[in-house]
Amino acid sequence: MPETTASPNLLEKLFSVLENDILPKTRAGVAGGNKLFGAAILRKSDHSLVIAETNNETENPLWHGEVHCLKRFYEIPADQRPVTSELIFLSTHEPCSMCLSAITWAGFDNFYYFFSYEDSRDAFAIPHDLKIMKEVFTLDDGEYNKSNAFWDSHSMMGMVAELPEDTRAGYLVRAKAISDEYDRLSAQYQDGKSDNDIPLN
Repeated sequence: MPETTASPNLLEKLFSVLENDILPKTRAGVAGGNKLFGAAILRKSDHSLVIAETNNETENPLWHGEVHCLKRFYEIPADQRPVTSELIFLSTHEPCSMCLSAITWAGFDNFYYFFSYEDSRDAFAIPHDLKIMKEVFTLDDGEYNKSNAFWDSHSMMGMVAELPEDTRAGYLVRAKAISDEYDRLSAQYQDGKSDNDIPLN
């Protein structure tokens, strides 16, 4: 079976895609009034990038980073589009209930994420994921089943924590740089969000 488990090669690629493919799109998206959530799809076979996208809620409130990425993925001609069972799904932030369902309905058997629900609430002042989980699904603290009949989810920072100390140090430096950049983007979004008409901003 193609590699999808926590491995240094995969982790390196996930970090690289977040830094070099998702973040540039997210900077442009936040400048346009969108939230800072993004996503990408990679091949299991060689970890090459298929597509990266970011939040586009100013066009449609359903275009969360993950759903907008899936929308763009399905705009690839069918004869050129890989099947989802052969792909890895990467989300910058732990997917909300809508995005969890979209990933499931699209047929992915995995997803990876960098920031947790708690990060979205506490670091980025976007509490809606946890609030919807609680109010609609009566799930405290976003405790969905992270390994189930449809997919397995993986925290990138959980993967980092499992690395040998000498390898882990480099990833922690990169993670801090990523977090600092998202802090800057979060402040930019929060400063300008009153100018958009996103229902849950």
